[in-house]
Amino acid sequence: MARVTTSDTVADPDRRQSGGDQEGLPPWQTRLRRFGYAARPRPGVRDRLEPPFPKPDPRLPAVFGLAPGTAAKLLRWSAWGGPLLIALVAGVLRFWQLGSPHAVIFDETYYAKDAWSLWQYGYEGTWPEKANEKILADPQHIPLSPEGSYVVHPPVGKWIIGAGEWLFGLDPFGWRFMTAVLGTLSVLMLCRIGRRLFRSTALGCLAGGLMAVDGLHFVMSRTALLDLVLMFWVLAAFGCLLVDRDKTRERLARSLPPLDEDGRTGELRPDAWTGARLGLGWRPWRIAAGLCLGLGFATKWNGLYVLAAFGVLTVLWDMGARRTAGAARPFRAMLRKDALPAFVSLPVVALVTYVASWSGWFATSGGYFRDWAAKEGAAGPWGWLPGPLRSLWHYESEVYDFHVGLTSHHTYQSNPWSWLVLGRPVSYFYESPKAGSDGCADREGCAREVLALGTPVLWWAACVALLYVVYRWLFRRDWRAGAILCGIAAGYLPWFMYQERTIFLFYAVVFLPFLCLALAMAAGALAGPPGVGDRRRTTGVVAVGVLGLLIVWNFVYFWPIYTGQTIPMDEWRRRMWFDTWI
Repeated sequence: MARVTTSDTVADPDRRQSGGDQEGLPPWQTRLRRFGYAARPRPGVRDRLEPPFPKPDPRLPAVFGLAPGTAAKLLRWSAWGGPLLIALVAGVLRFWQLGSPHAVIFDETYYAKDAWSLWQYGYEGTWPEKANEKILADPQHIPLSPEGSYVVHPPVGKWIIGAGEWLFGLDPFGWRFMTAVLGTLSVLMLCRIGRRLFRSTALGCLAGGLMAVDGLHFVMSRTALLDLVLMFWVLAAFGCLLVDRDKTRERLARSLPPLDEDGRTGELRPDAWTGARLGLGWRPWRIAAGLCLGLGFATKWNGLYVLAAFGVLTVLWDMGARRTAGAARPFRAMLRKDALPAFVSLPVVALVTYVASWSGWFATSGGYFRDWAAKEGAAGPWGWLPGPLRSLWHYESEVYDFHVGLTSHHTYQSNPWSWLVLGRPVSYFYESPKAGSDGCADREGCAREVLALGTPVLWWAACVALLYVVYRWLFRRDWRAGAILCGIAAGYLPWFMYQERTIFLFYAVVFLPFLCLALAMAAGALAGPPGVGDRRRTTGVVAVGVLGLLIVWNFVYFWPIYTGQTIPMDEWRRRMWFDTWI
């Protein structure tokens, strides 16, 4: 059967330095032994620093009559072949009729036009009323003027959307092209990230496959909004930090002495000096993570919360690695050796990236508030700062006031408490074609909608999986569960501070990849750990397969309202499972 893993083989529990018995058990486990408690086998230091991929299960190749050599080649191929195949399917789905609806839907009215302006002037110009109709008309007229326009989001996401417009023109396909590309690449990244996180190609591909058939990710990949772009950079940063974690722990492992004198067993012995004093050297993957987090922050400001959360996560990983390597005071060792490099690699690199993302605004003179420092802001205590930086700071302070004060009612706004259960999805586009028009063949009329709704079965199953992940983190100290929860918390919990603000369910796409990882982790536990019996494994895999098929069916069922297909009104009503979806 397909090889999957649970945390029993790859978890990285923190090593106790005091208390407990000679096996290193904490005191509470030692006391429980009198009641028959038996601790699980602890992996050695090498396996905790460098958790290996489990050996392939010979039972599945034997079922298909494959020779061991052929099976080994297929296993090596699947490490990239499986993720690429899933990404290919995701890309075909996302690029299918990408220009439909041929309309400016929802907030595309802001970002598509601002993106075009950035590529023309380097800053956001001004558009007149009814500009959308002129853009979509045949022949097209683009009524853009160079007067600076007040916008409330940083420029990176719009630069990326504008790249598609530069390639294909200012039309629906052009302004949706890059989000479709990033949506497809994010599926590929999640497959590989899941593989590295779980040490299982099957679970990695499952996580990526789940996101490929999620309705919210699908709709956001086909819409020129900023949140999908932010999600891409957040996921890329998480992947970079994960690679950095593996690389630094490998360096620690190479520096530790062997447990036995001749080193034949391959096991390592903790060493206090190595754990506390060894420098971890040049860490390009963490710098890359800082760059990605800066690009995320320069797409939407809520990326700043992810930057803070991931910064804490990476230094906690360093502390855990040093504890495993033998440091007697791992927290102090982390502060001494890792905290400052982490600060430079993440917040400092991210800040420099953010400021650099405004290069078009700096290089020109027409942007909104561009000359504020030379006019209204000429006097003040910050006069020693360069004028463009003071102008940008003033601009950003005005934008912050706008964001925190945005409380105007919107039909599709929702409270973050309802996001995980899909309480109030957002309708991006809706029409009611009459019989005989726009492909409507039903005499009672039809509906045509693009609804930003996650695949319900996937999201509801992920709610249950989250409970399992919380259990793994709290009671089994599974670092993978902690990493998943960190990604969800960073993208989700900050919105609870702004419940009076006008916010929407589609903001949840930022932490969607981590929901898919949580569901894949729970699926791995359901399928059973390595070495489990045939009956247990078969039952678990069948259960996971049934759940997967239900999710795919659910995605197919809602396909017409994800893609704006014209369907009879009765068919549309059947898909409105709750009144809050209308």
